[in-house]
Amino acid sequence: MYKKLLLPLAVGIVFASCKKNLEPQFDNHRTLEGIYKDPGYAEGVLLNAYTRIPTNRFTFSEVATDDAVTNDKFSPLLNMATGSWSAANNPVDQWNNSYTAIMYINLFLREVDSVNWAPMSGANVRRLYTDRFKGEAYGLRALFMFHLLQSHGGVGANGQLLGVPIITEALEPNSDFSRPRATFEQCVQQIYADLTEAEKYLPLDYLFQDITDPTALPPKYAGIQTGDYNRVFGRFARQRMSGRIVKAVRAKTALLAASPAFNTQSAQAKWEEAANLAGEVLTLNGGINGLDPKGGLFYTADNVNLLNTSPSSGSPIEQREMLWRGNIENTNNMEVDNYPPSLFGNGRVNPTQNLVDAFPMANGYPITDPASGYDPNNPYNGRDPRLKNYIVVDNSSMRSTTIRTKVDNPTNDAVDFLPTSTRTGFYLRKLLNETVNANPTARTSQKHYPVHIRYTEIFLAYAEAANEAWGPDATGTFGFSARDVIAALRKRAGIAQPDNFLASVASKEAMRDLIRNERRLELSFEGFRFWDLRRWKATLTEPAKGVIINNNTYNVRTVENRQYTNDMYYGPIPQLEALKANLEQNRGW
Repeated sequence: MYKKLLLPLAVGIVFASCKKNLEPQFDNHRTLEGIYKDPGYAEGVLLNAYTRIPTNRFTFSEVATDDAVTNDKFSPLLNMATGSWSAANNPVDQWNNSYTAIMYINLFLREVDSVNWAPMSGANVRRLYTDRFKGEAYGLRALFMFHLLQSHGGVGANGQLLGVPIITEALEPNSDFSRPRATFEQCVQQIYADLTEAEKYLPLDYLFQDITDPTALPPKYAGIQTGDYNRVFGRFARQRMSGRIVKAVRAKTALLAASPAFNTQSAQAKWEEAANLAGEVLTLNGGINGLDPKGGLFYTADNVNLLNTSPSSGSPIEQREMLWRGNIENTNNMEVDNYPPSLFGNGRVNPTQNLVDAFPMANGYPITDPASGYDPNNPYNGRDPRLKNYIVVDNSSMRSTTIRTKVDNPTNDAVDFLPTSTRTGFYLRKLLNETVNANPTARTSQKHYPVHIRYTEIFLAYAEAANEAWGPDATGTFGFSARDVIAALRKRAGIAQPDNFLASVASKEAMRDLIRNERRLELSFEGFRFWDLRRWKATLTEPAKGVIINNNTYNVRTVENRQYTNDMYYGPIPQLEALKANLEQNRGW
């Protein structure tokens, strides 16, 4: 009887359970309505844009220029540089990434005023958060428009300089997606308008120390509790979009707009605007005196460790070089990718002989100048210290190991000895943290961070624009000239003083060449060379060269040809986008 009663009971339980399990359950996908009650979810819409900032990682686009090659045979950048760049195959495309970020930002801006950012804290805190998040959103939208212009702005079929479609509202399924391309100038003005709007809401900088005196609050927040202000605009918000970063993005945009590829009328006023905007950023940081003495070695372990990652610390320290950086992480990816094989690396990025030759001698003279003292039979001796700081040359030391790239009596590090060996005779040193051990049996990680904007970049932007606007020695309203900036950078680099070569550079044209070369060296491997050559309309087809060292003889050879056309000063609109939205394509694509 017990067994007979137990069986129906068990069956009943099973069927009851099945009925419950078969009923439709609540769909746990988050919807837009969720942002109004969940400020964390709402902020995530904005944070999605932060995750898409193109400089969140180093791209090493230099391997598509005369500055480097890669031994990664599957690299899309290698294929691009050797003839496969097209509107349907574009490794430097920013269209989808940047427009996706802009769509999230537009949605956020539409809803930001409706979110209760501080449910338990009252109207004042809600207002503070609303202001800050609005400012961040406008600043980020301008930043992504800058990257769209840099990547996809260009000359249309009729010769007009075009930008990209301007979209400033959240799109719905029934919205008109067939927006025509705005002019380049209209896009620049949209960037400026967004940056101006951002500055209405953002502080110049987020706090290092909490405000305790109510009179120190910005006038528009008079009467608000200092604790509330500290909570929203305090040190925990550092590295988010700020007023200082906004000014730097404006200066970067102005330099792009003044450059030969985009300043088709050679308007002097555009160079003056770029110089003034960069000068404003530098003046806020002390001008020439604000140049970080250690800024050229910002990536080394000693300098990275100066960055204080604990906001609760009483006296935080930041590198003076870093205007804006990404998050600090403990990794070893850069070293595993780029150490020589003898240090258990894959030797991916190989600097070229072209770049090595661009470093002057320690006395400041180019190696082609008879006054330089350059010895082609001992080519790495007596050079600008930046050469060995940034590049591993034959017989250099790295992690207490001598790296030999010569082919007689070869080691694993010799040219083309292994698939992971250098193709050019050089390995990368810049950006690597040499305290990392890449040995798989004892691998370690160390602090790294991506760079968004360095002050050195802004100094070089000022020097370039000031020279074009006013010549080598005029100071505008800032008290320092293009020559002053280059003198300070070269002195920091270790060029012997007095810098007689710099003193000999008299004309705007000669100073232009020097500034461009200093930019090439100072910003090497940080993702600038590819874009700089194109905005300058400089030679794109210079072959990438290397050196074979055999029995103490240095033979320079071509390692990889660059196959670009003049139309490639401007990148393409993605082919699919051009077709489905009927967008005018850049000429030649």
